[in-house]
Amino acid sequence: MSEALLALVPVYGLPLLAAVAGLSCLGLPLPASLVMMLMGSFAAAGDFGLPSVFVTAFAAAVGGDQIGYLVGRFAGRAVTARIARKPAGKAALDRATQEIARHATIGIFLTRWLFSPLGPYMNLVTGATGFSWAHFTAAGVAGEAVWVTLHVGLGILFSDNILAIAEIVGDASGFLAAGIVALLLGWRLVTVLRRGKSGHI
Repeated sequence: MSEALLALVPVYGLPLLAAVAGLSCLGLPLPASLVMMLMGSFAAAGDFGLPSVFVTAFAAAVGGDQIGYLVGRFAGRAVTARIARKPAGKAALDRATQEIARHATIGIFLTRWLFSPLGPYMNLVTGATGFSWAHFTAAGVAGEAVWVTLHVGLGILFSDNILAIAEIVGDASGFLAAGIVALLLGWRLVTVLRRGKSGHI
């Protein structure tokens, strides 16, 4: 994959960057971080304009987020409506909506760049639960600005060692995402066990 991208990036440049960045925000397993770093490296060499690289990656990422949110908002509503038909399901959905309303803004921001593998799922969940579009967009734009700046900047700074840096960054992001999922599942398990002991299940 890395060798193929090295061959394709100089040929397709900005359109390839836009496609990979946008589709990765929809959950497709594409190496967007690597492509951004490669483009940053080429920009440092003068093959592409740095503003064009940044704007293309940023606009595509924000666009991908918006599509994911809208899919959750319109397609997810049908699913949540079915869940809400039962009292227990409605109660669980209400609790989830309240939790998202309290914590989603920081979650959206962090899943753009620090826990980026979770980003597409966060887009769908916030859309499906009716989280504010304005707050989603503000947090998403801020997070994507960090994501694009970080990876294009790494490409500029480490243009001679792009593949090694990309592997380190990718491994760290995946590890952090797995860790946060494990923590959330553990917290949920403890909550369920406590409710069981108190006789609420």
